[in-house]
Amino acid sequence: MRRLPTAPNAPPRLANYSAVPTQAPTPNARLYAACLEQAAAADAYRRADNGDGAEYILFTCTGAPAAALAKALIPWSEKIGSTFQRDGRTFRSTAKVEADLFGVDYCSTDATGGDAVCTLSFNAGDFLDQ
Repeated sequence: MRRLPTAPNAPPRLANYSAVPTQAPTPNARLYAACLEQAAAADAYRRADNGDGAEYILFTCTGAPAAALAKALIPWSEKIGSTFQRDGRTFRSTAKVEADLFGVDYCSTDATGGDAVCTLSFNAGDFLDQ
C-alpha cells in the first residue's frame, strides 16, 4: 500500500487584536437590545450552566419588549420549524432546539398569543464566576 505524504503541522495562528468589524443594527437587533435593557432594569437575569462548562446569563424580558420580539419571531420560527408547545404556552426559538434550551433564544406566549416572555442567552464564559 502506498503511503501519502502528510502535511507538516501548521504554525499556530497569532492572535488578531483588531476590532471586530460591525454594521449598522438591524430592526431585529433593536428588539434584542430592548429586551436586554428591560431585563437588566428589572434585575431579571440569572446564571445558568449547561453541565459541559458553558456559562450563560439568561436575560428574561416581559411586557412591550417581549411582545414585540415574540411577534417578530413568528415568521422566522415558522420558516425554520422552531415552534413548540409546552405547559399551555407556544414557544418560538431563534434556532431549532437540538437537545435543550441552553444557548437558544426564545419567546413564549399564552393560548391567546398574549403574556409574552422572552429569554435571551448570553454566553458569558469563565469570567462570570470570578
